[in-house]
Amino acid sequence: MEFVINEWRKRPWWMNLMWIFTIYMTFIYLPYDIFTKDVAIAEEVWFGFVLKGWWARLTEPLHWLIYGLGAYGFWKMKRWMHPWAALYVFQIAIAMAMFNMLDPRGVGIWGAVLTFALFVWPAIVLWRAKARFNESAESDPESAS
Repeated sequence: MEFVINEWRKRPWWMNLMWIFTIYMTFIYLPYDIFTKDVAIAEEVWFGFVLKGWWARLTEPLHWLIYGLGAYGFWKMKRWMHPWAALYVFQIAIAMAMFNMLDPRGVGIWGAVLTFALFVWPAIVLWRAKARFNESAESDPESAS
């Protein structure tokens, strides 16, 4: 239990939530998506554009790699997470806005504005968290608080 508490203290609460999300995507959702969903219903969103079928299936391993690297990078608080995590989340903010404007399932301009605002916040806080991403935080939980 002490190990879990020490791990949790390495990061602020919002970063722990991102870490848990990357763990979920790496070990639960993406394996399910890749290995159990039929190709006919496969969908992946890249930069706001929806890929379907085999195009989606071929890009799923790239999403898996990105989330796996994110889970590892948050776990070890690796230096290379800055700026890459912030840039990836900013790309998600743009993609969510574009999806809402371009896809028939989207909710238009106000949905685009709302989802952009929702996802740009974590991008900004990740960008500002550069000092937290250093490998010395691995050995000293207090240095990352």
